[in-house]
Amino acid sequence: MAVDKVDFSRIARAYRWMEYFSFGPWLQRVRSRRLHQMAGCRRALVLGDGDGRFLAALLHANPQIHVDAVDISPGMVRLAQSRTHCDRIRWHQQDARSFTPCHEYDLIVSHFYLDCFSTQEVQAMVEQFQRSLAPNGLWINSDFCIPSGWAAVPGRLIVASLYVAFRWLTGLRTRELPDDSAAFASAGFTLADRETFLCGLLKSDVWRRHLKSGCSSGSMPI
Repeated sequence: MAVDKVDFSRIARAYRWMEYFSFGPWLQRVRSRRLHQMAGCRRALVLGDGDGRFLAALLHANPQIHVDAVDISPGMVRLAQSRTHCDRIRWHQQDARSFTPCHEYDLIVSHFYLDCFSTQEVQAMVEQFQRSLAPNGLWINSDFCIPSGWAAVPGRLIVASLYVAFRWLTGLRTRELPDDSAAFASAGFTLADRETFLCGLLKSDVWRRHLKSGCSSGSMPI
């Protein structure tokens, strides 16, 4: 799968409303779910935040944090910049697969982003970025997933329809969710916490490089 020609710019300004009419407030709730656990972090890498709503919330919740924000879409970057207006963000308009980390981070965040890639590409990115994650650092990942039990069939239909829609709107070539959990586990991460929403269609994961204290002493209860 290649995302080099994918461009979310054409839907940037409408994306918030597209999201709301599809899932109500749930995607933004999932993005914001872990903000309290990021309170002690000081330097973050945020991958593919899109229109900047999570970045704005993060900067408001954590006045000390500095962020490297990576997004390939110029339209989304412009919209995110208009929402944040903050010198604590360093913008990188490029494909995350070719991004060279600028610092050591104590936090990496990817909300509804890794589903743009294949399992192999996700594994390569996780291995690439974990090298720049400080000891005890966290990777917060939110995404769609296939529910278990009775919700599995409607869940698969919803996810498949989303891929069809974004293929048509943006040129996204991916057709199925990657196995991001396997990618994190193979890169040496431990799943510290998982919450699911909408009958298991959405998940919020906290992955930790190893099990010790969080970003700063006492600041990251799981």
